Amino acid sequence: QVQLVESGGGLVQAGDSLRLSCSASGRAFSSYFMGWFRQAPGKERTFVASIHWTTGVTFITPSVKGRFTISRDNAKNTVYLQMNSLRPEDTAVYYCAADTGSSSYAATSSLRFAYWGQGTQVTVSS
Repeated sequence: QVQLVESGGGLVQAGDSLRLSCSASGRAFSSYFMGWFRQAPGKERTFVASIHWTTGVTFITPSVKGRFTISRDNAKNTVYLQMNSLRPEDTAVYYCAADTGSSSYAATSSLRFAYWGQGTQVTVSS
């Protein structure tokens, strides 16, 4: 049973920073991608960033490039999303996700990811 637990969300002002954490348990993750997605009110869930546990290869959506960084701590089975220079349009529920290890979908597609956390709210005020 894979479990993903996010933390680190909150209410901040534009220009501030937050670091989200996703603690993973339940299996070995060395061959898998982990991802962050977000869902704003009334909108679909969209890709933010993903990282491969072993190689460290990352993907990041253009709208946050240069502001957000994804990283992982293999020893702690934890993935991070460092968010700098936050904007009101970054307001959303942020979800951590883990793939199955056998998907043919791109590491930027929600279809690749079978396991999801409960989400953490990030609110950025102007």
